[in-house]
Amino acid sequence: MANKNNIGPRRLVVGAHYGVKDWLAQRVTAIVMAVFTVVLLVSFLTGQNFTYEGWAGLFARQWFKLFALVTFLGLFYHAWVGIRDIWMDYIKSAGLRLILMLATIFWLIACAAWTVQILWSV
Repeated sequence: MANKNNIGPRRLVVGAHYGVKDWLAQRVTAIVMAVFTVVLLVSFLTGQNFTYEGWAGLFARQWFKLFALVTFLGLFYHAWVGIRDIWMDYIKSAGLRLILMLATIFWLIACAAWTVQILWSV
């Protein structure tokens, strides 16, 4: 007779299996956001031109635009993982959870598009 025991090393593990990847992604995106914050603070504190032209000059540099874009895309992915986990943990209705996840995805995509528009208009 086969052992139907679901305890110990032979237990049946089920689930989405994305926990470690998303845990690591949140840590990496948090590091990118922290580094960007430090770079932005150093640029701000060492600069003398605290006007719109000064900020536009900072964001006019191609490397800074790309760094800012990568940071914001990381922020949006970081937010997606966090909000998705909230929906999955606290919303029991599958239909409502799907609607909330889709609304979150559309909102984050719109924010990403707006970010690109803002960064490349400088």
